[in-house]
Amino acid sequence: MLMGMLARNTSADINVIALVGERNREVKEFIDDALGEGALEKTVVVVATSDMPPVLRVRSALLATTIAEVFRTQGKQVMLMMDSLTRFAQAQREIGLMLGEPPASKGFTPSCFTAIAELLERAGSDKSGGSISAFYTVLVEGEDLASDPVAESAMAVLDGHIVLDRKYAERGHYPAINLLQSISRLESKLSPPHILKAARSLRKDIAMYERMEDIIQMGAYEQGSNQHLDIIIKNIPHIHAFMQQEPNEVCARAHAERALLDVVAANKPISAMSNAVEDD
Repeated sequence: MLMGMLARNTSADINVIALVGERNREVKEFIDDALGEGALEKTVVVVATSDMPPVLRVRSALLATTIAEVFRTQGKQVMLMMDSLTRFAQAQREIGLMLGEPPASKGFTPSCFTAIAELLERAGSDKSGGSISAFYTVLVEGEDLASDPVAESAMAVLDGHIVLDRKYAERGHYPAINLLQSISRLESKLSPPHILKAARSLRKDIAMYERMEDIIQMGAYEQGSNQHLDIIIKNIPHIHAFMQQEPNEVCARAHAERALLDVVAANKPISAMSNAVEDD
């Protein structure tokens, strides 16, 4: 769903999407429903379904990246998406094991991690003025980022990661993004200082609420114990609404920044708001 939203609303000149190891039914649904005719006009889709040999699954990822590179050399801004890097690594593992490679971390052969690094490093900009902005999905086994070798390898190379959390999906919160676990290494270069400050303030507010959530839900928290937390509890529905988006909803960056500033301002204690007014 997120990939379809990105493809439909991106300002990139062209989308290149690699579906590696997907089921046939999912491929059709993605092209017909998630993408739609509008996005398909500027999208190249490379598919290798789960029933295809591992060599074809690996080559599909390489081919999609090569297509993106060709458009980049023409000076175009390309958005490359791959679903999924895990299935690419699994296909590479099958090839390595057939060639007699010894298994290493969780059965993945050493060539898997070399192939992942070589693939990810091909994204970025070049001298032509074009660029490839790439998104790679990773299926984390057991939802433990620290123990998944593919996730660990990808996180070491990529400039950031967006973590989808099952607990948010169970609450009907979509996109099911865990804001506290999601990190961008380019945040300081892409956002002005006041937006960075607001984003960090919101993270702190969400972290404070989640630390106390069990106590609050049990009714053990006594209102008035913490003025800041009292305000956050009151405003948590607005915070969750800010973090959600409908599949067909379009949200420009400027609109999201204004909404962020409004949410953060509403979470400030009265004394802090008074000081901010005096400073202004």
